[in-house]
Amino acid sequence: MDNVISVILGGGRGTRLYPLTKERSKPAVPLAGKYRLIDIPISNCLNSELNKIYVLTQFNSASLHRHITRAYKFDNFSRGFIEILAATQTMESTDWYQGTADAVRQNLRFFNQPNIDYVLILSGDQLYRMDYERLMKEHLQNRAEVTISAIPVKRKDAPSLGILKIDEQGCITGFYEKPKDEKIIDSLSLNASAFSRQGINAKDRTLLASMGIYLFNLEVLNGILKKTHTSDFGKDIIPEIIKARRVFPYFFDGYWEDIGTIKSFYEANLNLASLSPSFTLYSEKAPIYTNPLFLPGSIINNCKITQSIIADGCRINNAEIHNSVIGIRSILGENTLIQNSIIMGADYYETESNIRANRLKKIPDTGIGGNSRITGAIIDKNVHIGEHVTIENAKKIEQIDAENYIIRDSIVIIPKGSILPSYTTI
Repeated sequence: MDNVISVILGGGRGTRLYPLTKERSKPAVPLAGKYRLIDIPISNCLNSELNKIYVLTQFNSASLHRHITRAYKFDNFSRGFIEILAATQTMESTDWYQGTADAVRQNLRFFNQPNIDYVLILSGDQLYRMDYERLMKEHLQNRAEVTISAIPVKRKDAPSLGILKIDEQGCITGFYEKPKDEKIIDSLSLNASAFSRQGINAKDRTLLASMGIYLFNLEVLNGILKKTHTSDFGKDIIPEIIKARRVFPYFFDGYWEDIGTIKSFYEANLNLASLSPSFTLYSEKAPIYTNPLFLPGSIINNCKITQSIIADGCRINNAEIHNSVIGIRSILGENTLIQNSIIMGADYYETESNIRANRLKKIPDTGIGGNSRITGAIIDKNVHIGEHVTIENAKKIEQIDAENYIIRDSIVIIPKGSILPSYTTI
């Protein structure tokens, strides 16, 4: 794996994850109380013995840069590195990244290094665990020039994914981006034997969807990107390269979730807190790495907590928490009820002087005040919520933009750093 460079795409504006992406890029969004989304692909790389990693960033990237710099360091005797390539003006280009392929194209000079033969292109906002060494082995066995990781999906998922067509030899012969025509979907359906040969019991999953994970021979990547000026892998590069090159799928049958919307982010986090999560954080062989914050253990006093994650450094007193994720440095007051919610916590503990100054301005302390009720919500970091505050979308409103909160997919979101005075009702 020493001749492989990994390229993690930092994503665009992240409009579908707004307001979580108001002040941060998608890969920097907190996950499971103490991680960031970027920790997933980086951990997969490190667990797969891939230690030459570039992260391509563009929008709201300051917190992402800070997290990566603090979390991932290699010793002086390792040839490994994790470097950030931010969009920048050069003699060749004065534009920002126009898409996934354009981002890689603008940085090709960094990937064309001695003794590098392959480039693995990854997304920075997906939740899954994969051994990329197995992907590489199949790439070599198939004598492939490009390998696309693919997952079996149901017919109803086709309009939101890129669907692959393969021939009897297992070679990819077609790629259809988010097909909606029933006849096209019929033509893309695979027999159960196509999956069973890969050891997959597909049941009613008859389609093969691209996961947005691509392994290229470096010379092939150079050729296609230098020859074309198109901007996206899924829409432009992959359909074109299939016509001229040996492109094979790598069948994956584990948990995989594209954290692209508020709903998918919310559901994935709460699933991690369940007794039998689809994706487990508990793996000695393939752990998820992150920035070690050196926080104290959480203090929990006289609480009732079910099916929830409580991260480090929290202070929770006489509270009730159900089916929720409580992030780092969260402070919950007495007689508080949290259910079906994600509390991201805080980036810092308030000092006594800050607390006194805020109270003079009638600003609640950081955290959630006593006697508050929060149901079905995402509370971003560094939020000041007073006492007797109620947050619940009782009317099941699908979408709204208000002064101090936003609703997306019926989920109430309190943006980062918001202030909700005591007795507020949302």
